[in-house]
Amino acid sequence: MSAAHVFQDFFDCCVGDWVTERTYHYLTHQQVERSHTEFTIHPLSPVLKKKVITDNGYEELGDLSPYPGYHLAFETVSEAGERVAHSLNMLFVYEQSGDLLVGDYLRDRAYEEAKPMVAKFQFDPQLRELKMQTIYTRIVSVDTITLVNPSLRIRNILNYHRPPADQPLTDVALVGFGVEQKQSN
Repeated sequence: MSAAHVFQDFFDCCVGDWVTERTYHYLTHQQVERSHTEFTIHPLSPVLKKKVITDNGYEELGDLSPYPGYHLAFETVSEAGERVAHSLNMLFVYEQSGDLLVGDYLRDRAYEEAKPMVAKFQFDPQLRELKMQTIYTRIVSVDTITLVNPSLRIRNILNYHRPPADQPLTDVALVGFGVEQKQSN
C-alpha cells in the first residue's frame, strides 16, 4: 500500500468520537496535571477545505480531493475542574519524501494562538505516526499521534520555549502523554 493510501487510512480510522486521558508535566513550575478530553473528528467538505486555504492565505491547489481535511471539536476537563472547548478545521497538504509524507498542516484556528496557522508535518506510514510541528510566538509545539490500531491512538506533546532563529529546540516547557480510545457508536 502506498504512503498516501496509508495516510488516508490513518485519517479514516480517526473519524468518529474519541475519549482521551492525558497527563501534562509543566516543567516551568514542576506541576503534573491530568485531564479528560472528549473529541469528535469528521471529514471536511471541499468548500471548507477551500476556506482553510483562503483563511491561511495559502497558494491555490486546484483539486483538493487528495488532501485530507477534517473538523475537530473537543472539550477538556482538567482534574482541577477547568473546562476548555475548541473546534477547528484542518487540511494536510503533502508530498512524498523518501518513505515519508511531508508537508503543511493548515488550520483555520490554532490551539496556542486563536488564528489561522500553517505548521509542518511528517507522516511515517510504517509506524502509522503523524508528527506535527507548530511555531507559535513563544512556544514551538511538537505533537505526535501514533495510531496503534483503529481504536487506539497514543499522543505525545512536547512544547519548547521558542529559541532564537536557527537554534535547536532544547528548553522544554511542557510534556504531555495521552491514551486516546475510539468510542463505539
